[in-house]
Amino acid sequence: MLTLTDTASTVVKTIVSQIPNSDTAGVRIQGGDETEFVLGVVPTPEPDDAVVETAGARVFLDATAAQVLDDKILDALIDEEGGVVRFAIEQQAA
Repeated sequence: MLTLTDTASTVVKTIVSQIPNSDTAGVRIQGGDETEFVLGVVPTPEPDDAVVETAGARVFLDATAAQVLDDKILDALIDEEGGVVRFAIEQQAA
């Protein structure tokens, strides 16, 4: 199952906390292939989504993303100057 780094958890919680009713909200990842995903903040997961929760950060994965990201780590990179966040996918250690 996808895991989140501490930085990714913090970023996800910060992003999600800015919307109303953030108790059930999370970042949803929809997959296509190994390199392209669509991320968005949603109020609740879709019925068939896999839910990953780490330190209060909730990430919802559609079926394709759940399969592709099963053995991956989600990290977040923050540009200190502009405050831009980029998410990165890394391989889990065997």
